[in-house]
This record gives sequence, C-alpha cells and structure tokens, in this order.
Amino acid sequence: MAKKIRLAVLLSGGGTTLENLCERIDAGQLDAEVVVVVSSLSQVKGVERARRRNIPVHVVRRRDHATLESFSAAIDAILDTARVDLVCLAGFMVLWKIPDRYLGRVMNIHPALIPSFCGQGMYGHFVHEAVVAKGVKVSGCTVHFVDNEYDNGPIILQKTVPVGFDDTPDDVAKRVFEQECLAYPEAVQLFAEGRLKVEGRRVRILPK
Repeated sequence: MAKKIRLAVLLSGGGTTLENLCERIDAGQLDAEVVVVVSSLSQVKGVERARRRNIPVHVVRRRDHATLESFSAAIDAILDTARVDLVCLAGFMVLWKIPDRYLGRVMNIHPALIPSFCGQGMYGHFVHEAVVAKGVKVSGCTVHFVDNEYDNGPIILQKTVPVGFDDTPDDVAKRVFEQECLAYPEAVQLFAEGRLKVEGRRVRILPK
C-alpha cells in the first residue's frame, strides 16, 4: 500500500472536487487524507462541505491583502503548518504565487485538453462554450502540475470525451466532469505511489 499522503484542497466555489476526493478516500481508493481546505471566499458551498467533514478550513481572501505576496504568504503558512505533501487546486479562482518549495507538489485539473482552450480567462463554462463554438470533435480534461503561469505546468494525464455536432456546452460539461472525477484521484494516487517523475516539460509515469 502507498504512503497515506497529506492533501490540501484550495477552492473558491462548490467543492465538488473536494467531495469527489473525499469519497474516493472513504472508499479506500485513494491513499490520502485531506488535512486542510483553503477557500478564497467565505460564503461558498465548498466551505460547508469541508466543515461537514470536520476538515479544518481557512478563508484567505485576496482583498484582505495589499499585495499578491502577502496573500500568497498567508496560504503558504497554512500549508506549512498542516505539513502538506500535495496541494490540489479545485476551482481556486485567485492567483497564488507558488513558492519554490511547493513546485512539483501542486496539481490542478483543467476542463479541456491542454494546450487547447486554456490560459487566463479560460475556466469553467467558458471553456465548454469555446469548445462547442470551435466545432472540435474531442474534448476532455487535463491534470497537470502547476507553476506560476496559467495552465502551463507539465501534464500528468488526460482523458477524452467525444463532442457531437448537436451538443450544448452543458452536454460537454457533464461529460467532461465525469472524466474529471476519475482523472484527478488517479493522478493523486500516482503521486502517492511515487510514480510521477517530471522530466523537463514531460511527466513520466513509472511502473508499479
């Protein structure tokens, strides 16, 4: 069995990704525990979900800090105190300047196949609207390590879904979210098993 790693989840909204990770942990499918949640907003469902599960929650709002550095340092301090092994961004809608000590230990999931439909302003439903408007035949999701540029870090894994001619953005969103619920826990488990090796811009998945 892999080491049980200590997870932090950073969110700004409903907390569906947090709930998905917790459910996988409860089912014995993920060798991890969520030890802290950081939210950029106080009145969101993700905060309620964390409290319901008795997970420590910290609200760190960007507007309460004069600079990005101060905001980021507040988050860093929470993560350090919780002795976090891996940080999972879960719809965290504020820029956090990641310190060097956390590079290679922060993941995000994007609702498209990077490098398509990504970058600043490309998030949530905007992505699926762009996918449909462009007429692509395949979309999906991407789990990647995070650096200090939007959607730029090395790709860990991707899952694809078909996009039909008559699909609406909602249709695509539903299909992609189903794959997100599989992809993120899979990537976290690979990290827990020590099977992810970053080689330049690429991630090698090591055999068991």
